[in-house]
Amino acid sequence: MSIEGRVGGYNAVWLENELLRVGVLPEKGADIFEIIYLPDRLQLLMKSPAGLRPRPEKEPADFLENYEGGWQELFPNHGDACEMNDQTIPMHGEVALLPWEALELQENDSETSLRLQVRCRKTPFVLERLMRLHSGEARLEILERVTNGSDEQREFVWGHHLTLGEAFLKEGSQLEVDAKTIWTPDPVFEPKTARLAAGQVSSWPQARGRDGKLVDLQLIPGREAHSHDDAYLTGLKRGHFQVTSPQAGLRFSLDWDEKVFPWVTLWQPYGGAELPPLTGIYGVGIEPWVSRLSLAEAIQKGEARTLAGKQSLDTRLTASIVKL
Repeated sequence: MSIEGRVGGYNAVWLENELLRVGVLPEKGADIFEIIYLPDRLQLLMKSPAGLRPRPEKEPADFLENYEGGWQELFPNHGDACEMNDQTIPMHGEVALLPWEALELQENDSETSLRLQVRCRKTPFVLERLMRLHSGEARLEILERVTNGSDEQREFVWGHHLTLGEAFLKEGSQLEVDAKTIWTPDPVFEPKTARLAAGQVSSWPQARGRDGKLVDLQLIPGREAHSHDDAYLTGLKRGHFQVTSPQAGLRFSLDWDEKVFPWVTLWQPYGGAELPPLTGIYGVGIEPWVSRLSLAEAIQKGEARTLAGKQSLDTRLTASIVKL
């Protein structure tokens, strides 16, 4: 089934079957703002401390202006804003800041689906998304297509900013990723609460801590860790991660094409974010990405994706929840 309504001044659409409820805000970057496992009434996605604020009169210019947590699609940039073709591409790209068009909402006895589309303004790309729930399955399918609307080859970086939250995560939760290598940034974002040494390249899952001891990144601490780190994972054997929460009795997994998204950003705000608007946030972000670099840097390093004029790229992601 599907439900339409309003949340915080935005139009909202919910896709629902016997096991999952998935909430989407088409007018706010097509954010997936909730995934609820209905048998336990459990919200899996993180909610930011400020939550979703009322819809502003003007479209936001920065990703963090109204970051409510959840799951965002980011395109065509990762990380800091950069200059490309006399345009400033904002932090984490432009599609998360734009209203998407909800093209088609369908439902029948076997499935419910929502088709969305957004046309970039600073770059010549069109991004399409089909979200689908099948009856009786705790599984969300996302089928996507990016099209270069220009006549010339253009580059992009693309990713999914998915963050699991405190209702699901507890101390003792465990992360599994089929990765080989860990990179950490230099400098780190918040050195006061970072627990990982900056500028390192190490083997998954052991990273070097600032105290010189090894940190097992598979083990998710509670918020009392009061730490805040980013790490970048690559050398993927396959596009897959899973997070198991013994206390919640659930396992969340995401599958994707590692040839499209060969990097994972592992965002670890374990209670130690001190700069607003993320102050006190707790969760874990496991984000498939084309590159760990901004668009300009990725082009320079040969890590950006390219599309010839009028060409398209299709891919699929699948989020699943299993009862332990």
